[in-house]
Amino acid sequence: MQDFMTPPKHVNFRAKKLFGEMGRIVDGSVAYIELNGGGPTELHTHEHNHLFIVTEGEARIQLGDETVIIHKDEAFLVEGRIPHSCWNNTDGMTKMIGITVQ
Repeated sequence: MQDFMTPPKHVNFRAKKLFGEMGRIVDGSVAYIELNGGGPTELHTHEHNHLFIVTEGEARIQLGDETVIIHKDEAFLVEGRIPHSCWNNTDGMTKMIGITVQ
């Protein structure tokens, strides 16, 4: 559990900071992405950003010509103006939280 720490006056408790100030939260959702699942099938853009947090498995974010892998217990901010899509990057289920921010 790399990057996890035990806060002062805590017992059997490990935490890892995933993100700091990101702007205003618009909404949030949880997604279960099955084998070969994801989308959209074509890269898309929009005005808002997405903060993705992977809680199980691994997600592959396609950002134009770049690929970013988000591992379990990691977060990544996708800028909505960059063409993107999100895919399961494992041979099992990937579970992630998506938070829309402005």
